[in-house]
Amino acid sequence: MKIGFVGLGKMGMNMVERLSRNDHEIVVYNRTYAKTEIAAQKGAIPAKSLEELVQQLPQPKIIWLMLPAGDATENHLQQLADLLAADDVLIDGGNAFYKDSMRNAEMLTKKKINFLDVGVSGGVWGLEQGYCMMIGGDKKIFQQADPILRTLASNDSYAYVGKNGSGHFVKMVHNGIEYALLQAYGEGFEILHSKKEFDLDLGKIADLWNHGSVIRSWLLELVEKALADDPKLDTVAGFVEDSGEGRWTVKEAVDLNVPAPTITTSLLQRFRSRQKTSFAAKLIAALRNQFGGHAIKKAAKEK
Repeated sequence: MKIGFVGLGKMGMNMVERLSRNDHEIVVYNRTYAKTEIAAQKGAIPAKSLEELVQQLPQPKIIWLMLPAGDATENHLQQLADLLAADDVLIDGGNAFYKDSMRNAEMLTKKKINFLDVGVSGGVWGLEQGYCMMIGGDKKIFQQADPILRTLASNDSYAYVGKNGSGHFVKMVHNGIEYALLQAYGEGFEILHSKKEFDLDLGKIADLWNHGSVIRSWLLELVEKALADDPKLDTVAGFVEDSGEGRWTVKEAVDLNVPAPTITTSLLQRFRSRQKTSFAAKLIAALRNQFGGHAIKKAAKEK
């Protein structure tokens, strides 16, 4: 198939390369043209503007957006909506908030433009191993886009999950679960790391646990890889970013009256990782001293 592709970040570039390798014609546009030139070297057809991209596509036109959630996605969707015609298809493969996707689907429907929201998982490994994709929208449009989705996927790693918004909703919850899994591995390995008397080889333990244990997983394979590259993680700062999906998952749990303490705590721990010092911890230490006479460790004076 010949489709347009907008957004050439790490995942977007790899997706374009995977599609190009498998005989799809991909017309690409990126705000930074240097990335467009890199994609062209991988077999894509470059476009210097959204107008030029649209002009090079056959009817019905199919355009995949792989952009950061928020303004970047919204702005490009609006621009493309003015350039496309009835029966054309826009696909948002970014991590958009599902209610935004529902709103965008409604806006595009009024213009008779079709819309799919696709939650994509697989990270930088998707180029070789394929992506897991959760697709929301009209089922007929899902079937129309199937050749693209099947190429990007790995075996049965894509599925139609429901009406518009459902694809990004399922991906949101997926990422909330990811937060909790990462936190559990982080805490467990910190306990192992702290038991100095046993001089444990954490990489060896990660490998061991991936052979038959009930906590084996791809994430645990990545733990082993990370520790092989840097056994004590000396080069890694303990700052953990969040890209929004964890917050949205927790808010949705509150709105639905669903208890989700593990995911919620894992999100809050990410916030804690960004503090050089914690005022709350200082206050707790001071209070323990006040009511129980527990010793306080003096903070180093800032230079």
